[in-house]
Parts: sequence; structure tokens; C-alpha cells
Amino acid sequence: MQNNFIHASAIIDEGAIIGEGTHVWHFSHVMPRAVIGEDCNIGQNCFIDDNAKIGNSVKIQNNVSVYNSVTIEDDVFIGPSVVFTNVLNPRSFIERKAEFRNTLIKKGTTIGANATIICGNTIGEYALVGAGAVVTDYVLPYEIVIGNPAIHAGWISKSGKKLFFDGEGKAICPLTKEAYKLEENVVTCL
Repeated sequence: MQNNFIHASAIIDEGAIIGEGTHVWHFSHVMPRAVIGEDCNIGQNCFIDDNAKIGNSVKIQNNVSVYNSVTIEDDVFIGPSVVFTNVLNPRSFIERKAEFRNTLIKKGTTIGANATIICGNTIGEYALVGAGAVVTDYVLPYEIVIGNPAIHAGWISKSGKKLFFDGEGKAICPLTKEAYKLEENVVTCL
């Protein structure tokens, strides 16, 4: 863990893998079979469970628990107090570890503060989940979802600018000038 910053109050269990340049802040706990990539920022009071996988350049804000069976790809932003789950019908008196459902957060996604991600879902590349949204289904790449349950609210570019498609299904990012195509409810960056 050369070139890392691990706050003195953080607990890093033996066996955890933490990439170069990653910071783990106050009162966070990383379990022994967790994997965290390079150049990540794990905020205050976070919990990274066994078998959670976090890619490179991920920013996880304060008060987030990334549970077993959650995978977060590169360049993802997780806002404060986001909630991940890993069992659909938990009961305190029934062990359901064999029923964990995989959750996948794809490259470049942003998840707003206080959003809840129900297990077993995938959030596509560069999607935006609005603050407080409850994701109960697949989120498409570049899709914006808001509300409870989360519903479609538009499309977003890689740089985080809202996309407006013309009659031919084409849009230009106002920041980067990258071109996007919307065809059969699928957005691609050209």
C-alpha cells in the first residue's frame, strides 16, 4: 500500500487489496477479501465488505456501505449515504448468504446522495442516478433516472451534460462536442 493514505482511525483487515494512490478516511472499515483499485477515495465512515470489488479512480463519499456481491467499475462517483443491498428479502432470523444477488455499477456512472440501489441490478456506463432515487431495475448506459421507484428522466453525456436528441436521434455534448446517437432506446457515443 505504498503511496496510499490510510487514516489512523480506519480499519484495514489483513488480506484486503488496496491499489496505489488510494485514500481511506476516518472510521472506515475494509474487510479482508475486499478489492479496491488505484487512485480511489473512500470517504469517512464507509464499509467495504468481503467480495466487494471497486475499480480505479472511484470516489465514494461519506457513510456508504459497499456490501458483498457489489462490483463498481472505474471512474464511478458514489454520493454521500448511498445504500447498496445484497438480499431481496432479508430476515434477521434466516441466513440468506447463499441468496446474495450481484449488483454491477458500470464505468463512469454517478449515483447521487441518498440513492438506494436494490440488489441484482446493473447501472450502465455513464448513467446518472439522481439524489434519493430508488433503483429497482436495469439503468441503461447514459440514462438519467430519478424518483422512487427510479424512472427515466433523460440522457447524459460522458462529461455529465444533459443530451437533447434531434429528430434523427443525434445529439452533441455541449461541453466536449462529442456526438451521440439514440436508436431503439440505446445511446452510443460516436
